[in-house]
Amino acid sequence: MTKTIVVTGASSGIGAATAQKFLKEGWNVALLARRVERLSETAQGAPQALTVACDVTQEVQVISAFDQVANRFGRIDVLFNNAGIFPPSGRFDTLDLAAWQASLDVNLTGMFLCAREAYRRMLDSGGRIINNGSVSATTPRPNSAAYTATKHAITGLTKAIALDGRDLNICCGQIDIGNARTEMVEALIRNSDGPVETMAVEDAADAVYSMASLPLDTNVLQMTIMANRMPFVGRG
Repeated sequence: MTKTIVVTGASSGIGAATAQKFLKEGWNVALLARRVERLSETAQGAPQALTVACDVTQEVQVISAFDQVANRFGRIDVLFNNAGIFPPSGRFDTLDLAAWQASLDVNLTGMFLCAREAYRRMLDSGGRIINNGSVSATTPRPNSAAYTATKHAITGLTKAIALDGRDLNICCGQIDIGNARTEMVEALIRNSDGPVETMAVEDAADAVYSMASLPLDTNVLQMTIMANRMPFVGRG
């Protein structure tokens, strides 16, 4: 039986690379994001792809999107909970409430809403939720309080979902990705005073595929994949 994955934030970056990886491997793939025209570019007309415009901060839209996926493919085996933003950086005292709230809305509340709808549709047959954390979930960059706070919170959310899903055969794990070459990291490079070490975004997609392919009696609770030369270990 062909498995089905939902990928949020699938219009660019890690989400787009991951969606394309799973399509290549023969999975049914539901691609969710606000920019539906970008989703179509990512799907490239694949017959086993479903593109759905969805703002993950809007509960009604999230519920509708997961209903559409379930109606099209019959079940949801995996969610790659990837949608996120990096608000404007700045020293903590310069952070305004709007940027803080936007980060919470997308990075945390959006992830909660998508995980909850996936979980509800996995109650009968089990499944796997993979939350995109960040290396900032353990070690922050300077001037990133809002982003860092949400990524630390995702670690707690991941553990809570894993615990609540244990007896239901619902696995939940987190992948922390460091400096994959995406639009977000390209912006970081442009604003950096020094070199920024990166890795291919396809390597991150391969890691998600590895986690998703495990049997449901095995879970990767937390994985870190990073550019080997990035100053993560020992930074801060």
